[in-house]
Amino acid sequence: MPHKNRAYLYPKEPPNDSSRQEKQAMPAKLTAKQISKFRQQLKDRYYELREEVGQELLKSDNEQYIDLATHVHDIAEESVADFLVDLNLANIDRHINEIREIDAALLRISQGSYGICVDCGEAISEQRLNANPTSCRCRNCQEIHEKQFAQPGHASL
Repeated sequence: MPHKNRAYLYPKEPPNDSSRQEKQAMPAKLTAKQISKFRQQLKDRYYELREEVGQELLKSDNEQYIDLATHVHDIAEESVADFLVDLNLANIDRHINEIREIDAALLRISQGSYGICVDCGEAISEQRLNANPTSCRCRNCQEIHEKQFAQPGHASL
């Protein structure tokens, strides 16, 4: 049986859709010049990180913290030696993770999806990409992601 009040089903005016207004305010897709700029920034940072990792590995080989830890005389010296080893490994690990993020961003550039949020498909603002060229999510989706996958004791961007 058809509904008698069609005005209820089909209003004369479209509803005031705030999400439509937000989509209109979203940034446009990046230009080729902008993408080229970000590609160069990513490559420069990639080579800088590789150099830093190489230097840290050489430094750890030269300082031989493990040998130091085996020849310490008391618990305090041993804990300092362990801390230095852990600190060096943490720095290397952090750099390697950033290299992976850069690789992923360069892959998105080659696939034509750089600057597009992996979750919602909207454009990531140029301001956000300038601050963090490896961003794969818009600000809103990143906030949601961080809330869903938050790990105690880990800082987020």
